[in-house]
Amino acid sequence: MKAARALRGHALRLAGLVLLCAAALQVVFALRIALMVTVDPQSTTFQRSEMRRLLVQRHALAWSQQWVEMARISPQLQRAVIASEDASFAEHGGVDWDAIEQAWQKNQRAEQRAEKRAERRPPAARVAPAAKIVGGSTITQQLAKNLFLSGERTVLRKGQELVLTLLLEGTLSKRRILEIYLNNVEWGEGLFGAQAAARHYFHVDAARLGPEQAARLAVMLPAPKRFEKRPASPYVVGRAATIVLRMGAVELPR
Repeated sequence: MKAARALRGHALRLAGLVLLCAAALQVVFALRIALMVTVDPQSTTFQRSEMRRLLVQRHALAWSQQWVEMARISPQLQRAVIASEDASFAEHGGVDWDAIEQAWQKNQRAEQRAEKRAERRPPAARVAPAAKIVGGSTITQQLAKNLFLSGERTVLRKGQELVLTLLLEGTLSKRRILEIYLNNVEWGEGLFGAQAAARHYFHVDAARLGPEQAARLAVMLPAPKRFEKRPASPYVVGRAATIVLRMGAVELPR
């Protein structure tokens, strides 16, 4: 009995220590986000992981990024990114539950189609192909993940992402969230932020991007490393035309 009570005591102390560490981590995150009200983040967790990858794989760091204030980012690009990535950005509180539900339904249908294709194959080759996963993350969720978290897909990481999303929305204005996002989002290998992307793809500053150019950059965001190889592909151009039509209905955050 004494041994059992001692074991339970150790377990409770360990659980308490874990909870204390988790709470301390949230305080650290909250303080870092509070600093972002006035201080521009120098790098994100995702960017640092990319730096390490490039140094290991290529033994060199080809990197392009330049922070510019929101006033120096074309409103056309702001509208295009919102129209493409998060149409209800100005209205939601960080999480778009309707978009998450729609993404879940699309993923379920994609998995069912993949399973049916596998069933039509010979028994020896019945390995279901991976279904394309559609995300429902908002701009704020993407920023939370890129700023602080790894790319692993676990329930714990997703829960932390939700907490960070709510902290970002509760501390920063929508305009500031969008400004930080546009200055740190990836637009190609070693290519980060609106200014670097505008200079690389169109040889102009971010402030001078037109509607079609902005829309093409917005289309690239879900898979920048893939689209950078063909930034003027028929898919990118066609999808950009659709984004241009949606941009007029986008209300920019103040």
